[in-house]
Amino acid sequence: MLIFEKDRPSDSPCVERVWRYHSEGGGSFVSIAECRSELVVGRHHGRVTVTVRGPETRARRLSYPPDAEWLGIRVKTGAFLPSRPAQELVDGEVTLPEAMRGSFWLDGSAWQVPDYENADTFVAWLVRAGLLVIDPAVPAALRGELTDASLRTIQRHFLQATGVTRSAARQIERARYATLLLKRGDSIADATHEAGYFDQPHLTRSLKRLTGQTPAELLRDGSELSYLYKTQPFATP
Repeated sequence: MLIFEKDRPSDSPCVERVWRYHSEGGGSFVSIAECRSELVVGRHHGRVTVTVRGPETRARRLSYPPDAEWLGIRVKTGAFLPSRPAQELVDGEVTLPEAMRGSFWLDGSAWQVPDYENADTFVAWLVRAGLLVIDPAVPAALRGELTDASLRTIQRHFLQATGVTRSAARQIERARYATLLLKRGDSIADATHEAGYFDQPHLTRSLKRLTGQTPAELLRDGSELSYLYKTQPFATP
């Protein structure tokens, strides 16, 4: 079983949230689609790994070992590591090489592995070094503020910063929101309306592809899903 410990928002303009999990026994969970990237620190039997996970355009089932723990730093939409472009990490991940004990290599320098308490300080160092940046055009577009920009320009910014198109990002975030509604007990009809789907078949097709389950399965199934923090669909332009 995966045990959620805690999470918090970040003070960084580049980071959405910081979270922490651990496992009691091995198992598997459904990793649902996500348009943000994240840096994940894993600890298992004395070994520490630092992995950059890219955006996920579909649901997939992942396994985890017993007695492990994870720290996640989830970046905001539009934030990315220039040395690990999001377009190269779509539906994938890369484990950064280990340096001396307790540190890892990133862009030619050794960095101390962060923990939950100093994650914001770690992120600030990355930002200061230019190793974590955010394209301001992406959040501006999500807020509907780039009304004078061409669709081609917006798409170029989205693809470079997130690895997915704006349309794909909206679909993913809407599916995550609908899943959250269903998991908290909302009816399928209410989730369809609240998340902005045309009808229930539209909701079913979207959730099956992006979460791996139908609305009815999500209502009755106890399968473990990847962490769903409070989320809302992106604003409609």
